[in-house]
Amino acid sequence: MALRRDRSELTYSIREDVVGLIPAAGEAKRLGALPCSKELYPIGFRRDKALLPKVACHYTLEKMRAAEITQIYIILQAGKWDIPSYFRDGGVADVNLAYLTLGLPFGAPYTLNQAYPFVREKTIALGFADIVFHVEDAYSRLLHELTQDSTDVVLGLFPADRPEKVDMVNLDNKGKITEIIIKPSRTDLHYTWGIAVWKPSFTRFMHEFLQTTVQTAVHKPELFVGDIIHASIVEGLHVQGLEISREPYLDIGTSEDLLRAIRSACSLI
Repeated sequence: MALRRDRSELTYSIREDVVGLIPAAGEAKRLGALPCSKELYPIGFRRDKALLPKVACHYTLEKMRAAEITQIYIILQAGKWDIPSYFRDGGVADVNLAYLTLGLPFGAPYTLNQAYPFVREKTIALGFADIVFHVEDAYSRLLHELTQDSTDVVLGLFPADRPEKVDMVNLDNKGKITEIIIKPSRTDLHYTWGIAVWKPSFTRFMHEFLQTTVQTAVHKPELFVGDIIHASIVEGLHVQGLEISREPYLDIGTSEDLLRAIRSACSLI
């Protein structure tokens, strides 16, 4: 299917009401025992007067900062206090950080919804603290696409090298997403999404959707953000896809993927 691409050399004006959200409430059980939260696991290095370790979440923060997104909430699970202890007010990444703690433990949508009272009228930029990619203008391009009047959500798309582990997206010939399939065992689709931006219309939809399902959530499988996006498509919201990279992103959720991310980051030094 056809996919819309932007010219990366363009510069875009960024609205001042954009807020970043980063869920960091996962337990990282697939990685086994770690000496720190996985969001703080060192992956590569950064230069700040000296060569210093660069932790996983720093990649997401710097991509947001490159789009002038400087107001960011990290939503934590209780006990992961090493994250605010390390990042503090966000100065290490030149952003302003605030922290929220997880309410309902039924999946990432509930984690994000914890920020609802603070961001319900804002434009949201979503990033994940355990995903690494190397496209500096990714959020700028998504925010530019979001300026279209009819668009509620824009997903940053990546080729999927392991579809059975990710959300696969179906698109029409104009890049509009018509369906999201969660971790299919087999598929002919090619793209997954790794980052997103959206308008208050989707924030309200997610909040209301979760309010109607919370009573039975304990008896259902974990909800994914892709589940909510798919439900919003069914209800008529416009979700657009934009190719961000021709290379898959790196997810550090398993030991094998963590090793791949470390090797990739070190190769860039």
